Amino acid sequence: MRGISRQHRRFTNGYVELVERDGLLVPRQRRMRRGFPIKGLVLTLIGFMVFKGFMLSQVGALNYTDRLDRLAQGTLIEQAGAWVMQADPVTQAIAGQLAGLL
Repeated sequence: MRGISRQHRRFTNGYVELVERDGLLVPRQRRMRRGFPIKGLVLTLIGFMVFKGFMLSQVGALNYTDRLDRLAQGTLIEQAGAWVMQADPVTQAIAGQLAGLL
């Protein structure tokens, strides 16, 4: 009974029925991932860098820096936004690639 109860507790998070070659259904415990979603973070950062490059290519370098200067004169949150949105070498490279495509 203890073994059955222990197995039942393990499978309460969910299980997958695996069909063996002989047709037998074998329950396997589903692995729950609880780690930090690094893939999602990397994709978000790449998307943000592409967004910055797109903005830089569409607005132009002089107008972009002018807007960032005005943003840097604002509140603390606006200053943080200006710091994040500043044109770094990666953003400039992406803007150059996008300008050729658009």
